[in-house]
Amino acid sequence: MQPDEEQLTETFSVTLTVLRHSSPIEWAALPDSTTPEDLPQRLQDLAERGRAPGFLSDLAEIERAVALSRAHGHLLEDEVQERTPNPTIQVLTANWTGLPDCFLTDGQCPPQPSAEQETILVWLHPKGGTLQVKTASNDDLLMLKMTTEGISLQETAKAFDLRLSSLQRTEAQALRRGLLLAPEPRLQRQDHFAVDSDQSRLSAGVFTLQWHITQACDLNCKHCYDRSSRTSIDLEQARAVLDDFQRFCASKRVRGRITLSGGNPLMHPQFEAIYAEAAERGFPIGILGNPAPEERIRSIMEIQQPSFYQVSLEGLEAHNDHIRQPGHFNRVLDFLDLLQGLGLESQVMLTLTRDNMQQVLPLAEQLRGRTGTFSFNRLSPVGEGSRLLLPGTEEFTGFLYQYLEAARHNPVLGLKDNLLNIARLENGQPAFGGCTGFGCGAAFNFLALLPDGEVHACRKFPSFLGNAYQQSLESIYDSAAASTYRAGSAACRGCELLDRCGGCQAVVSGLGLDASMDRDPYCFFRNAPASGQSGGRACVSAQTWPSETESVRV
Repeated sequence: MQPDEEQLTETFSVTLTVLRHSSPIEWAALPDSTTPEDLPQRLQDLAERGRAPGFLSDLAEIERAVALSRAHGHLLEDEVQERTPNPTIQVLTANWTGLPDCFLTDGQCPPQPSAEQETILVWLHPKGGTLQVKTASNDDLLMLKMTTEGISLQETAKAFDLRLSSLQRTEAQALRRGLLLAPEPRLQRQDHFAVDSDQSRLSAGVFTLQWHITQACDLNCKHCYDRSSRTSIDLEQARAVLDDFQRFCASKRVRGRITLSGGNPLMHPQFEAIYAEAAERGFPIGILGNPAPEERIRSIMEIQQPSFYQVSLEGLEAHNDHIRQPGHFNRVLDFLDLLQGLGLESQVMLTLTRDNMQQVLPLAEQLRGRTGTFSFNRLSPVGEGSRLLLPGTEEFTGFLYQYLEAARHNPVLGLKDNLLNIARLENGQPAFGGCTGFGCGAAFNFLALLPDGEVHACRKFPSFLGNAYQQSLESIYDSAAASTYRAGSAACRGCELLDRCGGCQAVVSGLGLDASMDRDPYCFFRNAPASGQSGGRACVSAQTWPSETESVRV
């Protein structure tokens, strides 16, 4: 054994493993005086004489960077106060591609590393300190440069004519990968949501304000949950709301995003002005609206590319046009084609009832390749929706399994309803994030703001929390009323799916039940907490709730 072997292998285990396998004679002949500092040059000399692979010197430099990253690992223990690059990051240039793969295969490098220059990033992930060795993408380098130099996403988007929403997704990915660090968000679930060891399920880093700027609408849908008369927000009020939302996001340490809705938000006489004010403040903006002319969409895109544009369909053509308006179905299909041609992400939402449930999957086939995502919400039987029927419980349960099977073959089918998690679990599939990424996100990572300033935990049912024209969003969010909605149903506590489910509070409330006490009557989870365990009401009496396939009448 060479005298310095132990010291060298401590730093260069991968490099020396490759050298042993490829050039055992040269490995044995390494002089006793070889140190960690001069090994890369020694390997370069061997390569130039054709006695060792040419990439070994670069591989040794990467391992030296690994040692530096680990030496700085203690810096990850410090809480950051602003967005910053990971302090363990090492950036180096390699003259060979594919070398990061050597750290995934116990020193078995790719058979033929290519003699081509690339940038390598080495860092420790802040969660668990796991080593990361990756080829840097242009997005990685852009995020590191912007963060190091204090350049905002808005400045970069304008300077290089990039989509702000795309930059924000890139930044979010850099945060997930641990390239960037940010202060811990202050949106934390209550303790009873901690049903397993995954702490990431308890903290939200993104907050959505669903902003209904007008009640005006060009449709007269039979399931509309609110046709009340509310004054549309004016531009000055909108600016004040946006400034307050900025303060809220800064205080809660979250990235804010806005979805503009109504009514039909494009019918607000100052829609573009409000949209521009939101864009100026750096918010990604989605639109929940109806079909619009191409010129109107292009004018919006010139201000800022929407994150998405969502429209609604309620089933196949005859049923949809009965619910919404004659000719609406074909207008939506034409509009989806328009959005696709403009490169704008589209989404389609359906309100699920007894009468359209069996049309969902055939409709999905018509939408295949025409939209990004098609998903459904169960009917909230309030407002005009109280005249429609929800499906029976067993019928709905069977539908969920059919939906998941169809989703395996049709990528347009999205996952939204929380109860899909039960079927996924029983199918041996991992649970997804549910309705808002955290199960029911009412008053947690989501609030609904109405045109007259009313703030609700969820727009689909009356869940009043305060008025944004009279109170700050932060005080409304921190109120006792909001905390009650955030807590969800007491009947769900202790359930292993709580942090990704919680049922639908809008359905529970719309059926005349108590959303803070009663479990979603459609829940069919065999491992759900038994009645009385949590203090909540897990079941509903036969007089209140139908059995088997009987439809719900409200």
